[in-house]
Amino acid sequence: MSEALELKIVLYPTPILRKPAKPVEAFDEALKATVDAMYELMFESRGVGLAAPQVGLNQRILVLNKKGNPEEPEHNLTLINAKIVGRGGKKALHEEGCLSFPGIYGEIERPERCTVEAVDLQGNAISQEFEGFQSRVIQHEYDHLEGILLVDRLSQADKLRNKPDLQEMVERYRAEQG
Repeated sequence: MSEALELKIVLYPTPILRKPAKPVEAFDEALKATVDAMYELMFESRGVGLAAPQVGLNQRILVLNKKGNPEEPEHNLTLINAKIVGRGGKKALHEEGCLSFPGIYGEIERPERCTVEAVDLQGNAISQEFEGFQSRVIQHEYDHLEGILLVDRLSQADKLRNKPDLQEMVERYRAEQG
């Protein structure tokens, strides 16, 4: 038995966050360990969704729990190699945050429904329509798989309001990189 995988949240502007993620090809114990570690980190971080690029992995994996509660695993949803094949319904504005942008929030407009084709942890095909909050979380995490970030979806007003915090994140990253 291997030891538990240690993952950490990758913060903006780390380059992997901008790279479109590569498809998962091996549905094995390593994938299961990665997914388990992603759920653990998501719950520890008090998030409701997490995509593999946010933990430094260039893989098309996203996990979510619309309740954000580890005591309600029936709400866990793992989507591997997800592709949003349709979006519909009214577009709605709601405040979103992101674990890769701590303390940064903005009103983001998204359609209320999305249809996803993906595979589960065992490699079984999934095709399902999601709506409401769950759809919003999926669309947010799917953006991460495509290299699209919260900052790309912010209105001009939200960008201005968050500019000092975003600049501080960039400066901290540059300092850490030497």
